[in-house]
Amino acid sequence: MLSCGQFASKICGSSNDRRGRAYSSRVEAINALESEIEALSDEQLRARTEEFRQQLADGANLNDLVVPAFATVREAAKRTLGQRHFDVQMIGGMVLHEGKIAEMKTGEGKTLVATLAVYLNALTGKGVHVITVNDYLAKRDAEWMGQVYKFLGLTVGCIVNELEDQERADAYAADVTYGTNNEFGFDYLRDNMKMSKEEMVQRGHYFSIVDEVDSILIDEARTPLIISGPVDDKADLYTAVDAHMPELVKDPVRYELDEKQRTVALTEEGNQWIEENLGAAGLLTGTLYDIENVSIVHHVNQALKAHTLFTRDKDYIVKNNEVVIIDEFTGRMMAGRRYSEGLHQALEAKEKVEIQPENQTLASITFQNYFRLYDKLSGMTGTAATEAS
Repeated sequence: MLSCGQFASKICGSSNDRRGRAYSSRVEAINALESEIEALSDEQLRARTEEFRQQLADGANLNDLVVPAFATVREAAKRTLGQRHFDVQMIGGMVLHEGKIAEMKTGEGKTLVATLAVYLNALTGKGVHVITVNDYLAKRDAEWMGQVYKFLGLTVGCIVNELEDQERADAYAADVTYGTNNEFGFDYLRDNMKMSKEEMVQRGHYFSIVDEVDSILIDEARTPLIISGPVDDKADLYTAVDAHMPELVKDPVRYELDEKQRTVALTEEGNQWIEENLGAAGLLTGTLYDIENVSIVHHVNQALKAHTLFTRDKDYIVKNNEVVIIDEFTGRMMAGRRYSEGLHQALEAKEKVEIQPENQTLASITFQNYFRLYDKLSGMTGTAATEAS
């Protein structure tokens, strides 16, 4: 027996079927224009771009231009690429223009479909970003589909790894810009570290089409993009503070240790002891918690953790004059991984090995939060239905 929802689908079709029928009238209108637009010369076809822009300036909106603009792109693609958009690809272009996700299997022409929505939205002059999964595809699509845009009088840019700032700014200034999610994200972070607006390379986040959108906005959604930089070298301070720790931790009255929560803190006796000893060593003036001693407090706390919460050959090993973290679940060495906020340096001071420079996070954003910046966002994938929930 059919459920109500299944019965409705049988009679009316699925929600996608119903949407498809709503788009079909526009497709018919586009097809009706085909013979008229085929008769135009190359110059007349190119001139339609300025006509569309003038209509936008006169108060028209992009939805008013869907039919003539899509018909124009179809003809330009026939003349430059030898490819004609199928009717179903026209529907895909409309879906993208509306800021939705279009499901297209490999080989169904995602790259060609995108030209429809890209051209239409690029008419605003605000810049359209097309996000691909690697540099090779970004370059390929910018050159391949770029023929259509350039034929119609638009400019095309491509963001790849080796570009200088001025080259990036020029690429972002284009009507259509191709690149990878990593490049766009890191450019945004670097822009936020610039000293003046003139030095920034991106000019806004108007409309973006993301290829393999489920991979980028689901699988990698919370992957943080991080720009880090070195902190002033404080190796001597780590060593100087660490020198007092073996004596401090001999008396359990000086600190409170919670092994289950993995926390440790100085008691009143501990505070007094460390103040006296650091003061005598010339490392501290006044009390430990005076505002000018914030850095000292941080170093004391990290050194205390290193000596009470972390055990050599259990939590870490010393190999080749380096402190190497041991994974608590697998027992394997985690080469290249380091504890943050100076804890690793405190362990290095404790083990009397070379203290590596400390890094700090200067800028960070997740892909999810980066793509939320866009006024309109759409995507293409071969697995939209299976990933929908």
